[in-house]
Amino acid sequence: MKSRFLLAAASLAVLAVPLSAQQTTPAHDHAAHAAQAVPAKPVIGAWGVDLAGGDASARPGDDFFRYSAGKWYDATEIPADRPSVGAFYDLRERTSEQLRELITKAPAGSKYGALYASFMDDAKIEKLGLAPLKKDLAAVDKLKTKSDFARFMGGTNGKFGITLVDMGVLPDTANPEMNILGLGQSGLGLPEREYYTAPQFAKQRDAYRAYLERTMQAIGNPNPKAAAETIFAFEAKVAEKSWKIADRRDISKLNNIYSTADLAKYAPGIDWTAYFAGAGIAPQQRILVGENTAVRDLAALYAETPLATLKLWQQFHIASQASPYLTKAMVDSRFEYTRSLSGVGEIRPRWKRAVDLVDGSLGELVGQDYVARHFPASSKAKMDALVGNLKLAMAGRIKSNDWMSPATKEAALLKLSRMEVMVGYPDKFRSYDTLAIDAGDLYGNVQRAGKFNADYAMSDLGKPVDRKKWGMNPQTVNAYNGGLENKIVFPAGILQAPFFDPNADDAVNYGAIGAVIGHEITHGFDDQGRKIDATGAVRDWWAESDGKRFEERAKVLGAQYAAYEAVPGAFVNPDLTMGENIADNAGLQIAYDAYLMSLNGKEAPALDGLTGKQRVFLGWAQVWRSKAREDSLRQQVATDPHSPGRFRLYGPVRNIDAWYDAFGVKQGDKLYIAPEKRAKIW
Repeated sequence: MKSRFLLAAASLAVLAVPLSAQQTTPAHDHAAHAAQAVPAKPVIGAWGVDLAGGDASARPGDDFFRYSAGKWYDATEIPADRPSVGAFYDLRERTSEQLRELITKAPAGSKYGALYASFMDDAKIEKLGLAPLKKDLAAVDKLKTKSDFARFMGGTNGKFGITLVDMGVLPDTANPEMNILGLGQSGLGLPEREYYTAPQFAKQRDAYRAYLERTMQAIGNPNPKAAAETIFAFEAKVAEKSWKIADRRDISKLNNIYSTADLAKYAPGIDWTAYFAGAGIAPQQRILVGENTAVRDLAALYAETPLATLKLWQQFHIASQASPYLTKAMVDSRFEYTRSLSGVGEIRPRWKRAVDLVDGSLGELVGQDYVARHFPASSKAKMDALVGNLKLAMAGRIKSNDWMSPATKEAALLKLSRMEVMVGYPDKFRSYDTLAIDAGDLYGNVQRAGKFNADYAMSDLGKPVDRKKWGMNPQTVNAYNGGLENKIVFPAGILQAPFFDPNADDAVNYGAIGAVIGHEITHGFDDQGRKIDATGAVRDWWAESDGKRFEERAKVLGAQYAAYEAVPGAFVNPDLTMGENIADNAGLQIAYDAYLMSLNGKEAPALDGLTGKQRVFLGWAQVWRSKAREDSLRQQVATDPHSPGRFRLYGPVRNIDAWYDAFGVKQGDKLYIAPEKRAKIW
């Protein structure tokens, strides 16, 4: 329903739906409402770390995960409605509770209160049945030609429906002050191309086929089994033409510019005039076509595929995307499929799904109230100071590294100095005044909100880039580096324990949120960020010899992560995860350096027998303690550029000399890496 087209933006976890800003909220309002909510003591433990959750019988050098979280892991059960549990997931649950309170206490007639109410009115939803869906399905039935269908695909952005070619707006890679159109591959129902062929995903394929058949039967197809097989066979061909996920994060491969006329010649199988007319987009001189050979091959596949097949495919995806807002039978049918991907045993409670809908549809509207209630100005000020210290620490590592030439160092320092920092919430919140929400019309609300947000994003096409706009909601438990905009963003949602607690020990905050800050800074200098200069333009600004040395060092790190096995037979893909692994490794090192700088040469007092240096690494460990279901881990390894939590914990520490010194890790310990074999990049 929403465009997934992204380029050169890297997050701490999973990217949120892009939203931006228009109306101002004075900072003093946030302090006034939130001051009473600040606890007098740390949220966790006596000084910020759950010591009781660790296993003191484990040697840090043998299993730092067990040492820091072993008892927690043994005692923790994954809730039936969740694929995993841990710091990230616990904080997201807490944030959902905070949002629920805001939403359910919203004034009568408020948009987000009405949207929530429409989702919670299950009696009316059951009474309507599939009636809301019929108009959208009928629109597909009426398509007479491939050109008609191309026009329909072009109009699916923000609506229920699917397209072979996704679209979005992004800064021009050659002129990052202006926005251009981006296109990329799409068209799959399973998470990734490998799900259509790899032996380890046979169970998920079977579940998807069964879901295809159930859905086609529900919407009245006369031969649902045959329709399901036709749709699956078509998507299998789409998967075959699609790029592998690791290739889709390589900026050098994605940076392909075409005009509208050039695209029509390069990929003639689709009527691009009709496609862009459906999207309401005029001819363009510069379009970034990410997976260009896949787009070309998908266009050829489109040309040879019968219209009847395309219509079945489209109708299934309209019904599937609409299912969460229809009857219980449709919701349950979709869940029966999606549970095969994550391994969960129960669907999430209805109120949580309602909160997710409000968050995704009206993110900055509810976010404006969220920060007023939950994010004090004092936290913003402390975060600003932390970011400043981390940037100083990164500058120190750039200056002191022994493998980069002076000219490249100078360019790197320039990029760092121009990296803009955004903390908590946007300077201006966007307006939702023209979006109509009706407490008695869930289906219509979802359609209107989806189109409203898609149109808002597309309205930037051909305009100057507004770097003050945010790509995450203020309440999002995540952070990101804006890539082509050379900025780092830390929403209020993640600025809570265990990531950030203004009453916790400084060492813990540096090991947690400090490392998150360092992580996002480093994305500007990871294997893809290093291809973007200080202005946000994609170009090689490194000396050739520096680039080769960087790649050699990155290979050392990649080899380590390639040996990490999440579940039997599912190893971390170092090509897919390289950027995040570099950011984790350097981010923690930078945070450690910044912590030492904050001491001004003094030694921090011991707390519960632990030194300040040890507490930095325990702060990091607490952030990444997690427990996940096997199917969820298999999906993560196949689809996510982030390594599983356990490897995000000890992958970095094994390459940081200070960790060895802090915990007395010696040769012979299981996590020990000889000094000359440790990955040293930043």
